[in-house]
Amino acid sequence: MRRIISLLLENEPGALSRVAGLFSARGYNIESLTVAPTDDPSVSRMTIVTDGESSTLEQIVKQLNKLVDVIKLMDITDGEHLDRELMLVKVRATSGSARDEVERLTRAFAARIVEITRQSVVVEVTGNNDKLRGFLDVLESGSLIEVVRSGPCAISRGGKSLRLT
Repeated sequence: MRRIISLLLENEPGALSRVAGLFSARGYNIESLTVAPTDDPSVSRMTIVTDGESSTLEQIVKQLNKLVDVIKLMDITDGEHLDRELMLVKVRATSGSARDEVERLTRAFAARIVEITRQSVVVEVTGNNDKLRGFLDVLESGSLIEVVRSGPCAISRGGKSLRLT
């Protein structure tokens, strides 16, 4: 079961390590991890995506809440939320027709070409996991050179929020 956990934590050295250590100690994999300061420079927001059984994840959430560095935590998976990820894709495009096909796909996925060279095109795609996976699925076989993904940033919809106040 895929879970998206967002938390606010003290922006201090070692805080990230302690959070990741809880997952490691239980043999759990972190699928993706994004962390950055918030509007308060002393606080960072971390978004963790993981996959596993709900009973083990409940234990991890309880342990995360006990960490001194963790200020507030929310599992936003079950509630209505938005999540977006950035992906950069380098595609082999040595001919005009190959470039035209990449441009067509870029428009269809509301993506953006950020670099064109003689050998390749780099495309920036933002969206949820399904959209990014869909873009990769429609690329011509053998045209993919490199993929870099940021991991999702997520936020609850409506009045629910993860804030200090």
